[in-house]
Amino acid sequence: MKKILVVVTNHSRYEKRERKTGLWLGELVHFIEPIVLAEIVFEIVSPLGGEIPLDPESLKSYAMDKSIRAFYANPSMISILKNTKCVSDVNPNDFEAVYYTGGHGTMWDYPTNGTLQEISKIIYEKGGVVSAVCHGVSGLLNIKLSNGTLLIKDKNLTGYSNFEEVLAGVSRLVPFSLQNELQKKGAHYKKALFPFVSFVQRDVNLITGQNPFSTKAVAAKVINQLKGGGNE
Repeated sequence: MKKILVVVTNHSRYEKRERKTGLWLGELVHFIEPIVLAEIVFEIVSPLGGEIPLDPESLKSYAMDKSIRAFYANPSMISILKNTKCVSDVNPNDFEAVYYTGGHGTMWDYPTNGTLQEISKIIYEKGGVVSAVCHGVSGLLNIKLSNGTLLIKDKNLTGYSNFEEVLAGVSRLVPFSLQNELQKKGAHYKKALFPFVSFVQRDVNLITGQNPFSTKAVAAKVINQLKGGGNE
C-alpha cells in the first residue's frame, strides 16, 4: 500500500513582530481528503514532533470551507495535530512520497532541517514523489542529492510569489523571499498570471503548488503519479 509522509510546521510566530503564524490548515485538509479517497495512507510529522500551531488567518471565514470546518471540529483530527511524530523517528523507506504543507511558519523550521532534507533525498532518489505547496516549498530549498547538486536546480517549480506576499501584508515580516531564493538556487520558478489562483508545476516526480488554492491540484498530481500515471 502506498504511503505519504505529510510534513507540518512547529513554528508559531513571526520573529519581527508578535504575530502568530503556523500551519495553514486548508493546505493539510485539502491534501489528505483526496489522498484518503484514493486509498493512500498518510502519516503527519513535524520537525520537532508534538503540537502543531495553526495560523489564525487560516481559521477565518474567508479561508474555511465545509471540509476544513469539519476537520477542525473533529476532536480526533485535532488530537493528531497535538501529538505529531518527530521527523527524526521516520524511516524514509516506508514512504513513496513526501508532501510539505505550508503556512508562514515553515519558512523558519523547514529549510534548516537536515533530517527532512535527507528523508526527501532518499524518497526522491528511489523514484518517489517530493511535493509541496505554498510556503511549504521552502522545505525544498536545501535538499542535496547524492551527487551534491540541489534537488531543485534546473527544475520547473512554483511557490508563493513575491506579489502574493505583498498582498498578504507580510512581505516585511518573512525571513526571506521564497520566490527569490528558489531562483537563486537555480530553479526555474513559474507562477500564475494572477495571484491567488490554482497553479501547479510538475517536473517528473517533483510536484509543487503556488498557494493554498493549489492544494487540491497538487494532491491530484501526487495521486496520479503514485497510481502510475506519471505522464499526465
